Amino acid sequence: MRVLLVTGKGGVGKTTVSAATALASADAGYRTLVTSTDPAHSLGDAFDLDFGDTPRAVTPLLDAQQIDGQAQLTKHWGEIHSQLMAVFDWGGVTGIEAEEFLVFPGMDELFALLEVEIHATSGQYDVIVVDCAPTAETLRLLSLPEVLSWYFERVLPTERRIMKAARPVLTKMTSLPMPGENVFDAAEGVFAGVEAVKQLLSNNEVTSARLVVNPEKMVVNEARRTYTYLSLFGYSIDGVVINRVLPDQVDDPYFAQWHEVQKRHIEHIHESFADVSVLPLRLFDKEMTGIDRLRELAAELYGEHDPVSGYKASSPFDVSDTEAGEVIMTLGMPFAEKAELDVVRTGDELYITLGPYRRSFVLPDSLRRRSVEGATLADGRLVVTFGAA
Repeated sequence: MRVLLVTGKGGVGKTTVSAATALASADAGYRTLVTSTDPAHSLGDAFDLDFGDTPRAVTPLLDAQQIDGQAQLTKHWGEIHSQLMAVFDWGGVTGIEAEEFLVFPGMDELFALLEVEIHATSGQYDVIVVDCAPTAETLRLLSLPEVLSWYFERVLPTERRIMKAARPVLTKMTSLPMPGENVFDAAEGVFAGVEAVKQLLSNNEVTSARLVVNPEKMVVNEARRTYTYLSLFGYSIDGVVINRVLPDQVDDPYFAQWHEVQKRHIEHIHESFADVSVLPLRLFDKEMTGIDRLRELAAELYGEHDPVSGYKASSPFDVSDTEAGEVIMTLGMPFAEKAELDVVRTGDELYITLGPYRRSFVLPDSLRRRSVEGATLADGRLVVTFGAA
């Protein structure tokens, strides 16, 4: 089973690459689903077909789906939503205002990921290609399982115990609607789904990301930052697609400067992503939509390589022992700068902050008894040293 997350800056052609990759996967004999978690769906436009929330057959081995985030929100959030609406109604907040309060940023995309996890464990598909939202939204989306897991593991059980004991007393003291066990059951159901998504996405043998870039300065810089932040959360990159490269036969003097600019950026991309496969894809002289043209694009992109198994990614995270009895935790953080990095040990957890993103590592028993002796950043890797036990 493989899950390919295709992402990139808005407008670089990630949906076209997602569609072509899925088609190539199906043509290679894999039972494939291509699905979109981007609220601004354009997967149907790429195939020149209409897709909905239910997977639709495109070829004998390829299904396509545009996940309805609102439908998934209602499915997973319904009981909790009803409880919160009752509380808001009690407080005098009703109608559209209450509805807007109850849809938190990223929720619909998160529940779209729950749908991906369900497909991944159904046994119906060998490969799932996910056409993700642009990189900023994708990073937020992929960090949500980590953040929500922290909340559900530490806060929800305590709240449930307190509410179970206090509910009989509070119902006599106030008319405020109290959450019933069904609400906590729904929350725990969401938690189980989030945990399953977290396990699926963090398994580097199953899930990897494929970045799509254009040979332009701002796009390349964002791709480098994306690589760093994905590494921070334990996601690996298995390839970088350089889309819309001017072919050599475009020799009009008007494009001479563009050739030079693209050449410099392509060299930079190869230097920046030396550890992963870099796949150039020329700028076509027509719109690459519809099955026939997507198949043509896929043939040029992957050639004789298997679009799925031909590209491997390793985990950026590793723990090892030293002869001196110390333990070294290494985290791949390419392109990170010391000025934007902070490492703090608090109790049984290690907090790593990189720019606006933060991740907590719950230390295993073998490390909880050890003190952090130091942290260094060198050659794109964060090395945290734990002292001897």
